[in-house]
Amino acid sequence: MTVAVFDHEGPWTEEEYLALGETSQRVELFDGSLHLTPAPTPRHQRISRKLGNILEAAAESAGLELLEAVNARLRPGRVPVPDLVVTGPADLDDPYVEAADVRLVCEIISPSNAATDNVLKMHYYAAAGIEWYLLVEQTTGALRLYRRRARHYVEQQAVKRGGMLKLETPVRATIRPEDLVS
Repeated sequence: MTVAVFDHEGPWTEEEYLALGETSQRVELFDGSLHLTPAPTPRHQRISRKLGNILEAAAESAGLELLEAVNARLRPGRVPVPDLVVTGPADLDDPYVEAADVRLVCEIISPSNAATDNVLKMHYYAAAGIEWYLLVEQTTGALRLYRRRARHYVEQQAVKRGGMLKLETPVRATIRPEDLVS
């Protein structure tokens, strides 16, 4: 994959992006540019698994699907890879899920990539019409839940250790920061 990336000229198309195939690095497509990050840390992955375990049962009981690290097509040429998504029924063989089907997107903030999750992706997810955005701070487990208003997100809940985030929609779940980072 490295040779294909460095030998490429001009903006990337969605077809070229998908042709890269699976990789150990997280590769995202933003308006013709590739955004590459190293594989997540073990801490990041443990939090993702623990959060996924909480959300999976809630998603199933609501008739929804929980998916981890999948291509989420926000619009043609804009394909990030969120840590977790809660989506409507999905074709598990499609190369991506469509933003219109995503009900909740979750990102675990990596210290080296915080601006991408807090600014860039937040803007893109809201513009794509994804109703709910959940951010998890890696070191403390602090949670921030946002709901879309027009083309922007507005914070609904912020929870630190000792607190409890209560989701009522699109799934019903209770999440405590210490359950994610302990």
